[in-house]
Amino acid sequence: MKDVPALLEKAVSGRRLSLEEGILLMEKADLLALGTAANRIRQKLHPDGIVTYVIDRNINYTNVCVCGCHFCAFYRRPGDRDAYVIDKPQLDKKIRETLAAGGTELLIQGGLHPSLNIDFFIDMLRYIKKNYDIHIHSFSPPEIVHLSRLSGLPVADVLAQLKQAGLDSLPGGGAEILVDRVRKLISPNKISWRQWMEVMDAAHRLGMKTTATMMFGHVETPAEQVKHMVRVREQQDATGGFTAFIPWSFQPRNTKLGGQTAGGALYLRVLAMARIMLDNIPNIQASWVTQGAKMAQVALNFGANDFGSTMLEENVVRAAGVSYRVGLKEIRRVIKDAGFTPAQRRTDYTLVEQA
Repeated sequence: MKDVPALLEKAVSGRRLSLEEGILLMEKADLLALGTAANRIRQKLHPDGIVTYVIDRNINYTNVCVCGCHFCAFYRRPGDRDAYVIDKPQLDKKIRETLAAGGTELLIQGGLHPSLNIDFFIDMLRYIKKNYDIHIHSFSPPEIVHLSRLSGLPVADVLAQLKQAGLDSLPGGGAEILVDRVRKLISPNKISWRQWMEVMDAAHRLGMKTTATMMFGHVETPAEQVKHMVRVREQQDATGGFTAFIPWSFQPRNTKLGGQTAGGALYLRVLAMARIMLDNIPNIQASWVTQGAKMAQVALNFGANDFGSTMLEENVVRAAGVSYRVGLKEIRRVIKDAGFTPAQRRTDYTLVEQA
């Protein structure tokens, strides 16, 4: 068996680690040794010392969802008293506020509503593009598959129609852990890991960039965490369409799944391992939304080079009882205090402004 220091040096030198080697590191490596190796890799990839962030808003067009994931505290059933679908005046207000704050991106996501067909989304996209100059980074793979089922169209055709209407890129939501054993336990009605990847593959082949996420700290094993990363890496080898990887920790409060909140040590371990394993994905994003600004700041020395979003609005994690709020000034200050240069970016990671 290869020893841990040798594997860490192998990764830092730019040689790819296997699934088995990654599992060994995830299970056995000292946390600080992992962080040091991940930081060295980040320094090679991003030697300019810039840490980026994007100004955007997360708009949930509906909270109605028929999927019923055990880890979600946000969704409502059709007919629930507090179920909603956003209307255009509400949408207008949210977009205008985003633009006034210097925003460049809309992250539009929602539940799997049984009555909202593809025409609803085409109309919304066309309306936004007609009235506003803003990037639309929206609709996760479960939503795309849901629209495919409702419309009877192949996934690639759904994506092509949404792209033509104004969809620019896709977020990586709905990945959770890309292992079906885990998915059957935490979200038995959600798409399989292969279906998630098929959506991403189709989007990449249409010329659309996407992100990839990972929600960890519930029922998965360390080996399954690494397998998730390797599957994302294999897709990136095939298409090169992922711009960033975003690991975030499960928040159990108010959920059917329950359990304990993942602590900072596990968060930093998974984040560092992502930087070590994902040698073909340029950006690793810190998650202040689930871990707070201080832990996200530490993450900048554990492999992360992006601070994520100012997130002018966030509802899903908040529904699980976590309500960290970090404003733009605080994001810039935290990045500077960590010894980096903050810079606003667009969705494609081109820079807007450097502080």
